[in-house]
Amino acid sequence: MESSIIKLFSVLAVSAFSPLHSYCLKGDMLGRPRFGLMHRRDDPRSNMSFPAPETLTGANINSKIGAGTICSAQVRALVRLGANAMIIGRNVEKTETMAKSIATARKGSKVIGIGAVDVRKIQDLEGAVARCVNELGGIDYVIAGAAGNFISPISGLSSNAFKTVIDIDTIGSFNTLKATVPELVKSAKKNPNTGTNPSTGGRIIFISATFHLTGMPLQAHAAVAKAGVDALSASTALEYGPRGITSNIITPGPIAGTEGMARLGGREAERNGSAYKKVPLQRYGLVKEIADGTIYLFSDAGNYVNGEVLVIDGGDWRSPGAPGGARSAYPDYLLDDTFERKSKL
Repeated sequence: MESSIIKLFSVLAVSAFSPLHSYCLKGDMLGRPRFGLMHRRDDPRSNMSFPAPETLTGANINSKIGAGTICSAQVRALVRLGANAMIIGRNVEKTETMAKSIATARKGSKVIGIGAVDVRKIQDLEGAVARCVNELGGIDYVIAGAAGNFISPISGLSSNAFKTVIDIDTIGSFNTLKATVPELVKSAKKNPNTGTNPSTGGRIIFISATFHLTGMPLQAHAAVAKAGVDALSASTALEYGPRGITSNIITPGPIAGTEGMARLGGREAERNGSAYKKVPLQRYGLVKEIADGTIYLFSDAGNYVNGEVLVIDGGDWRSPGAPGGARSAYPDYLLDDTFERKSKL
C-alpha cells in the first residue's frame, strides 16, 4: 500500500503511564491536585488541564508514535507528569524528531525514539522492548494504537487491501501485547494493584474506533479490524487480570486537527464545521481530552477499571438513532454507484 494511504500506529508503555505508535513509561506518583500541560504555546489544542492524583516520576513508556497528533499528546502528557518514554515508528526521522519534541514537556525527561519498526513484525517489537527495558529500566504501561485506514467500498476493496488493515490493526496490536506482556507482568508484581497502592504498574490501553459498533459505509475493513482489537483487550483483561494487569480501550471520536479527521472527515468539512453537526455536543474533540482519558486509566483513579471501552467522542457514535438528526438523510454517495466506480484498491 502507498504510505500516503496507510499509516501504522501502536503504543507500548513501561512504568506508570503510556498511542498511533508505541511508548515506554516508568515512574512514582506524588499527590498533585491539578496540572496544566501545553504542547506548543502557539497551539490552543495542546493546552492540557486535568485532575491528576499522582505524577509519574521515573515511569517508562514505550510507544509507536511517528507523527500522530493524538498519540504524541498522550505521551507528552505522561512525560509532563514524570514519565520517561520510548516511542517507535516506521519513519526514522519523524520518530526521532517527535521524541525530541516530547522531551521538552519536562526538564530532565528521557524520551527515546526508534524508527524502522513495523508492528506487523514481532521481532521488531521484541527488539524495541529489549532496548526499552535496557535503557529505561522496565515497562509499566503500554498503549497499543496500531492503525491503518483508507476509504473504500467493499466492491472496490481487494483481499490484499483488507488483509493489510487487519495485519496492522489487529495483528499489530496482538504483537504489541505479545512483546510487552512479560514486562507488564513483572511491573504488576512489583507494584501490585491492591486498591491502596498509589504506584500500580502493569497496564495496557488499546486504541480502537466506533466503526464496528454500528457498522459504517466504506469502512468495512477498519470495522472488522477494530472489532478484533476490542476482543483482544477483553480477553487480555480476563486472562491477565488475576496477575494484576488491567487492559482497557480508548476510542477517540472526531478529534480536531488530526490526520484521521482530515482523512475520513474531510478537510473542508472540518474547516466549515459541517462534520461536527452530527455530534451531540456540537463540536470536535480535542487531543487534550484523549490525553485526559489516558491519564485516568493509568492513574490510581483507574485502579479498578478493567476490560472496559472508554469512548471519547461527544456521543457521536450514538447520533444515527436521533430522530431528525444530522444523519437522518442517507449519504448521497451511497445512492448511486459513482463513488464505487471510482474506488478500486
